[in-house]
Amino acid sequence: MRTEQLEYIAAVTRLGSMRRAAEELRLSQPALSETVRNLERELGVDLLERKRSGATMSAAGQELLPHIVDILDAVDRLRAAAGEQHRIRRMVRVGTVNAATVSLLMPVVREFRTEYPLTQVEVVGAQQSDIHRTLLEGGFDLGLVNHLEGDDMPAEFESVELLRGRPVVCLRADSPLAARAEVSTDELLTEPLIAMRSGYVMHRYVHRLLEGRSPAFAYSTDGAEMGKLMVAEGLGVTVLPEFSVVGDPLERQGAIVCRPLAGDRVRVLLMLRRRRSEAVPLAVRALHDTFVRRARRPSGGIGRARGAEGDGTVRGRLSTPTSTHKGKIRAE
Repeated sequence: MRTEQLEYIAAVTRLGSMRRAAEELRLSQPALSETVRNLERELGVDLLERKRSGATMSAAGQELLPHIVDILDAVDRLRAAAGEQHRIRRMVRVGTVNAATVSLLMPVVREFRTEYPLTQVEVVGAQQSDIHRTLLEGGFDLGLVNHLEGDDMPAEFESVELLRGRPVVCLRADSPLAARAEVSTDELLTEPLIAMRSGYVMHRYVHRLLEGRSPAFAYSTDGAEMGKLMVAEGLGVTVLPEFSVVGDPLERQGAIVCRPLAGDRVRVLLMLRRRRSEAVPLAVRALHDTFVRRARRPSGGIGRARGAEGDGTVRGRLSTPTSTHKGKIRAE
């Protein structure tokens, strides 16, 4: 068994395709396929299910994948200990439901690349359930997910709270509701509502907020970034965590604003998660620490929007990050 065989199977699993994995690894597809089959013969199990639509891990492969990832992580640590930082095998892959949280995400990536210029960072937008699944499978190293205060933390991950904010109504700056200090649920129902699709925390929150009532008109979209663009184009309003709006380029340009929901006391947490493991690769640990360090700064990189708190501003509020044991960039 060779290390590159394990690297190849991890790449096929992450990309879901022999062709894409071969392109990334700069191998011919027949050579990659033969290498994977040799590993399967040596282990005595079929690691992949090969279909016309792509390759996915078999049930047996899913059981073995955590061990494969642990071996590759151990190889990374060995290379680092030998002073061969330039030979770090992997990019750091981050799955996020808040690719639009530029006030935190962009400065973190920039700061990390300054310190680790040879390590690539891939940020992929996905739904929370997909992020959790891919973290467990080893396809993502870190995950940024929303979490409603009071919900249970998943026990299979190490979780750190980065940002904490209330849900807000995101509006065009020239909307009549923008003149209000806060927006009631009844007022929200009079506007076309741009809702997140099922599978997002904010979809569940809005469904609970409306208590079965229907808005004047509803759109459904994937993620905060598209939702904010639709708001800026005058198609309606949306409900997002304040840290996903405040400091966004559209908000800084004055195209969108946010207002709190009247009488609402729920808080949304932006959590940083990673799979539980005794050994964490150096680059993953460094990026994780950069997220935490950035969130601890007094401003947290979060800007301000017109609102109703004290001095007339709504700010992304940060908590001191604490670990809990309960638990290419695209749109959200």
